Amino acid sequence: MPPERKTSSRRAVLAGGGAIAVAGLGVLALRPAETGGGHDAYFAALAAALRRAGLMHPVLVIDRQRLDANVRAIRASVDSAKLPLRVVVKSLPAPRLIEHVLNGMGSRRMMVFSAEMLLQLLPLYADADMLMGKPLPAAEFARVIDKAGPQAAARPQWLIDTPQRLSEYAAIAKAHGVPLQASFELDVGLHRGGFPDATALAPALAFARDNSVRIAGLMGYDPHVPKMPLPDRAYAASQAAYRAAIDAVRHVVGNAAPLTLNGAGSPTFRRHCKGTVANEVSVGSAFVKPGTFDYSDLADLAPAAFIASPVIKAVEDMRLPGVEPLSGLMHWFDRNSQRGFFMHGGHWLAQPVSPPGLSYSGLFGRSSNQELLLGSTRTNLRPDDHVFLRPDQSEALFLQFGDIAVFDGHTITETWPTLPISA
Repeated sequence: MPPERKTSSRRAVLAGGGAIAVAGLGVLALRPAETGGGHDAYFAALAAALRRAGLMHPVLVIDRQRLDANVRAIRASVDSAKLPLRVVVKSLPAPRLIEHVLNGMGSRRMMVFSAEMLLQLLPLYADADMLMGKPLPAAEFARVIDKAGPQAAARPQWLIDTPQRLSEYAAIAKAHGVPLQASFELDVGLHRGGFPDATALAPALAFARDNSVRIAGLMGYDPHVPKMPLPDRAYAASQAAYRAAIDAVRHVVGNAAPLTLNGAGSPTFRRHCKGTVANEVSVGSAFVKPGTFDYSDLADLAPAAFIASPVIKAVEDMRLPGVEPLSGLMHWFDRNSQRGFFMHGGHWLAQPVSPPGLSYSGLFGRSSNQELLLGSTRTNLRPDDHVFLRPDQSEALFLQFGDIAVFDGHTITETWPTLPISA
């Protein structure tokens, strides 16, 4: 073989070997780091408390010490700003939890989001100031009148988002002889509905005035603000839109009439505490701080709610169904897939947090019966051991477990019944 051909072949071999080496290095670079371990002291104490209480089924746990610390921190902010707080009850759907937060905040203001929940709360909180948090079909207004009676149905401020809905509510109120309190939903940048500007709002205000509808106030929800590229500019724009709407209302009702000017929500209430045209703010989820509320403005608040579920089955070598020979390769590449833990229940809007390193299986899929969590050989869970998940939200998720278990740092001290399930 000519020298140049030998050299060329040697170069090709070396190049091929180099390519394989580079590819191997690339695979190693993509290989996830091995994680795992046992519960830390906090979750070990919580697991022991659940075991002593005999709670060996999926349960929603609230840490009362963390909840109380969150209440104190939120109250310090709104008190300093002299802003009353309205508790968003859909995010805390258990009467004793609602009462605990109301008392801690020194408030009797509530925001309610469904007719069904309103019907449940009206007899429990005769002294509460209730504002509906979303505009309901007019038939739901009529249903509350029929079930709760005209006097009870007249208590809430009903949220109105369009002239048509206002007309429908006014007709029902007139037919039943019920005084109608209307608060008007504003679109302050979220674009989820509501009156888009003061010009659109003005005719509805005039209709309310001329049809014996009490103009109770305004509501402008702005959770989009912290997600914007320029949040300060987004907040300023939302405040300008709200200010123009206030001017439109004052033009109709005068400056002396009391108004509810509701704003904010858990993501933005602290921004409002630094300056706002609203005269009250709403907060719900921040009291228990689910996973989707990890905003910088809420960094001092602690997660106060967890799902606890016992392990039903623990698998030392988690094989892939149907393609078992590939399991070893999967375990080599991702050491965090070696072991499998099937828990009691699952498919919740929540993420595993303890023991560390657990994850859902994208290949096995989700299950609401026996959800699979994967982990490495560092995770030594056994059947009847608890795993803990942090809810992404509270709201409907809190209604999936029955009574809430209340943890005081050492013991499950009591249970708080939830409201009946409703959307």
